[in-house]
Amino acid sequence: MGKKSKRYRASLEKQPKNALPLSDAVEALKKYDSTKFDQTVEVHMRLGVDPNQADQIIRGSLVLPNGIGKTQRVVVFAKGDAAQAALDAGADEVGQDDLAKKIKEGWTDFDVCIAAPDMMGLVGPLGRVLGPRGLMPSPRAGTVTPDVAKVVGEYKAGKVEFRNDKGGNVHAMVGKMSFDAPKLVENIKAFTNFIEGLKPQSVKGTYVRGVAICATMSPSVRVTN
Repeated sequence: MGKKSKRYRASLEKQPKNALPLSDAVEALKKYDSTKFDQTVEVHMRLGVDPNQADQIIRGSLVLPNGIGKTQRVVVFAKGDAAQAALDAGADEVGQDDLAKKIKEGWTDFDVCIAAPDMMGLVGPLGRVLGPRGLMPSPRAGTVTPDVAKVVGEYKAGKVEFRNDKGGNVHAMVGKMSFDAPKLVENIKAFTNFIEGLKPQSVKGTYVRGVAICATMSPSVRVTN
């Protein structure tokens, strides 16, 4: 483990030893804040799923009630009226072959990639570039859709994607430290409730095994289930 900063070590001294109710956990997290920039707040959930079982993959997206405090850069693969609708909805770039060429050459300066279904023949070969960065459009995540304008609007409003990692953990950005505590609580609760609602029928035993919140440069705070 690398050497921790003086600020981080000072925050560790404030870290609660036990899990706290969500509202108390958020208040404890905000007490850490001593940086000059607006830290991103994240939620991490440890799930009792087997990531090797296809029917236990936890993946999807949702719009958080208070957004995430960040303007996401969105690119769209679409043509005709759908392309114009995506631009009108706020997409940062819309294209076809030109956009595919740009990405194939290594450009990934965006947060979300959305594609109309009739564009997947063009987008599919970009998996080598987009896949490892978590940017590949997917029907399950809602980023392959005939209504590209609607999805652009959702991501601009604060939609987040998630997918469990190899350890069965799910992570998501849920706001900024500058958010009022009630807004952070509402966002985190919306996310955890959504994940709880995705429990696969094949999962036996405890599904949500642990929840913690943290910020970009802070220790975590465990949350009671």
